[in-house]
Amino acid sequence: MPPFEMIATDDMIVACNGGGGPLGHPRVYLNLAPRGRVECPYCSRLFVNRAVMAAGGVAEEVGVAMPSSEGPGQERADESPAPRQVGDIAAGGENG
Repeated sequence: MPPFEMIATDDMIVACNGGGGPLGHPRVYLNLAPRGRVECPYCSRLFVNRAVMAAGGVAEEVGVAMPSSEGPGQERADESPAPRQVGDIAAGGENG
């Protein structure tokens, strides 16, 4: 079934309110990532990123790299992911 309406945009986050007025719906913010397209869950409008359309409908893979300042796989002793417990001997507690 084709979409109710297709809206081309240059953005990757869009706001939809169904057109406003008495036939509208609450404003929702929709993220077009990772596919470059998203359908509004209220009104079924299809939002498509123009760059994705120009690339044949395939979005470029986007990710966030969070490099460690100590290098890959390195962890400083004072930044252990394990929480310290009260009374932990290694943390200097009294109730070992």
